[in-house]
Amino acid sequence: MFRPRTTRRWSRTLSRLFALFAVVLGLQTVPVHAAQAAPAFKVLAFYDGTYDAAHISFVREANTWFPQAAAQDGFSYTSTNDWNQLNTANLANYQVVMFLDNYPHTAAQQSAFQTYVNNGGGFFGFHVSAFNADSGDWPWYHNTFLGTGTFQTNTWGPTAETLRIDDPAHPATAGLPATIASSVSEWYSWQYDLRQNPAIDILASLDASTFPVGTDPNQSWYSGYYPIVWSNHNYKMIYANFGHNAMDYSTNTPLSSTFASAQQNQLLIQGLRWLGGQSGTTPPPAATGPIHGYGGKCVDVAGAGSANGTAVQLYDCNGSGAQNWTVAADGSLRALGKCMDITSGGTTNGAQVQLYDCNGSGAQRWQPGTAGSLVNPQSGKCLDATGPSSANGTRLQIWSCTGAANQSWTLPA
Repeated sequence: MFRPRTTRRWSRTLSRLFALFAVVLGLQTVPVHAAQAAPAFKVLAFYDGTYDAAHISFVREANTWFPQAAAQDGFSYTSTNDWNQLNTANLANYQVVMFLDNYPHTAAQQSAFQTYVNNGGGFFGFHVSAFNADSGDWPWYHNTFLGTGTFQTNTWGPTAETLRIDDPAHPATAGLPATIASSVSEWYSWQYDLRQNPAIDILASLDASTFPVGTDPNQSWYSGYYPIVWSNHNYKMIYANFGHNAMDYSTNTPLSSTFASAQQNQLLIQGLRWLGGQSGTTPPPAATGPIHGYGGKCVDVAGAGSANGTAVQLYDCNGSGAQNWTVAADGSLRALGKCMDITSGGTTNGAQVQLYDCNGSGAQRWQPGTAGSLVNPQSGKCLDATGPSSANGTRLQIWSCTGAANQSWTLPA
């Protein structure tokens, strides 16, 4: 949600108010289920995680989704809210730098970043990492590198849209159809028309069929050309204008997931692979096998049934198809042709987990969290063995994340 720049500067006082988020997010490295082989490339992500619940929600999602993607695709992901790590010595250890919700504001950090990309380092930026009310605070970054100039307008509220692939030959967009579905986001427009900049390669924009964009008539777009994802020919970089979840601000509850679109995720991962010096067209392999949980039992589909609503439970590990789960690139967990789903899209403690037709909803998204947990981003709750019990037939549910053993799961590698 747009606010004046004076309130968008992340102050020390505001940082202390959100210290809990910093502690939770902290410095995160390669996930629990990371492969043992040396990573193909290394990603270092910077964030604040202190401003606007929608941006905080995205940061929390990113710091669980990217480690899972890294484990599947053979790269490493490290995230930090210490922007002083943006220095020449440290950046030499990484092939890709991400800005999740801000950009550097000190001269030393800016100089280190500019040197890094001038020397061929990769960059992936999201949403508010390009926001500014005065591009003069870092002209090279806003005018030359991103090409945007100053922020102009935003849509409201956050919406999912149809994106047109403008450059299907780029490694980030290879293999995608002519149009793809985005995840929910707030969308920005800019001072400069990127189509007029010969250095800019627009990869995706809002498709004409998607208008109007926004739910507030006073903050909606009804026509026009709006780039969403682009690169700069003079650098190894990609900027994507998504990364703002829909929120119930009164309860601080996420209502959407930035990683809910499988096609958008494909663009993201292929773009990362290109930035990291890998082929952008090779999809990450899907890990398949049992999910081990509480008491040494396995996550099981009751009676090996495939009907919608079939219970998901704990049971003795037996190698059957009812316990063979695929960790899909879109964050879903699949068995017997269906997806692990929260009944009726519930978000409260005790909402039961079932098998259901895969539909891309937030009720079917799962991301690795701390202490081996599996988090449903839509609810912010963890997959939980009811009771806690490890008896055969124990139903799985969602519950507030506690770090307890009945919320610890081992995904297939």
